[in-house]
Amino acid sequence: MPTFFEFFAGGGMVRAGLGAGWTCKFANDFDAKKGSAYAENWGADHLIVDDVRNVGLADLPGVADLVWGSFPCQDLSLAGGGAGLKGDRSGTFYPFMSIMRELNEGGRAPKIIALENVVGTLTSHGGSDFQAICRVLKELGYRFGAFVADAALFVPQSRPRLFVIAVHNSVTIPLGLQGSSPEHPWHTSALKRAFENLPRELREDWIWWSMPKPRKRTLDFADLVEDRPDSVEWHSSAETTALLSMMSEVNLAKVETAKAAKKRMVGTIYKRTRWEHGIKVQRAEIRFDDIAGCLRTPAGGSSRQLIMIVEGKKIRSRLISTRETARLMGLSDSYKLPEKYNQAYHLTGDGVAVPVVRHIAKSIFEPIVKCKGNDGDFTNGRGNTMQEECCPEGTSFRTS
Repeated sequence: MPTFFEFFAGGGMVRAGLGAGWTCKFANDFDAKKGSAYAENWGADHLIVDDVRNVGLADLPGVADLVWGSFPCQDLSLAGGGAGLKGDRSGTFYPFMSIMRELNEGGRAPKIIALENVVGTLTSHGGSDFQAICRVLKELGYRFGAFVADAALFVPQSRPRLFVIAVHNSVTIPLGLQGSSPEHPWHTSALKRAFENLPRELREDWIWWSMPKPRKRTLDFADLVEDRPDSVEWHSSAETTALLSMMSEVNLAKVETAKAAKKRMVGTIYKRTRWEHGIKVQRAEIRFDDIAGCLRTPAGGSSRQLIMIVEGKKIRSRLISTRETARLMGLSDSYKLPEKYNQAYHLTGDGVAVPVVRHIAKSIFEPIVKCKGNDGDFTNGRGNTMQEECCPEGTSFRTS
């Protein structure tokens, strides 16, 4: 059974995505509240709740096939302060990679290193932060590639994220996993520009990962909505009216169109600050396109998503429930959420969509770790590096 270490683990959504076919040997997060949620769902025997800077090799048991690191995004996101990899939060990338370097020097390098972050990583500091990530991976002896996966392909939530997947130079990559050129929808124009801006020596180690496109999503946001949520209450009619008063003419027109649809319409709302006639105005912006906006960590009221249900002339509104946020991340209803609203929202809004991880695992990770020749002590040079021996012509490790 393949094994993994999960850094910046949060509530263990990567573990949920990898599934029962993988064994977690180590998990780490600095947030005690997230650590409690992780322990509640997965146990605490392999969990260390501490700053990644305090994690040492002695804390990591044996060798892992995969190391996953969803390092903090705050300094790389468009909403952040722009500090990039020099910031206090996103800068934890470097101590995390120092651990990878120590594993490598000790003959314990993982076959695969997977990094996940916001798409803004590609353009942070003019692309220099993305180049820095690629350079560190190259220096550690890894080939690497990246793709952008939007959770909306799998669940009704708009959530594009950047994934950088690196494979140790001693590891065989099965046939069919590498493309000769960018592929839709994984390789966006922003990613292609970032690749073109890489120095030649980094482009030489680049992999255009090839993954099948998932089947068309059949689940809409309305399918996930709770009629009687436990974590939130429906607004009073006055509160709903106040919310409608915060809408621009364009957004009010969307509500009127929903009223005329003669069926139950579910919309999601974010409050945003807009400049109008030279002054800042808080607006409620609604969408009725069957998907929710991207969940964010709730720093304030404006970052918490609301829902509005329109049934003819009847209009109801409320905060999105914590269970609905969990469903938007692909978590099952058996997943135990924190009782406090903001803690549960923070846990889900700061996580990785479970079905995205599952798709990457079955399309890339599992073909690699199951490939004949990749099950030995490859870090000491005894792995099989002949691709043809791993995957003879006509053999396919691809799953749809």
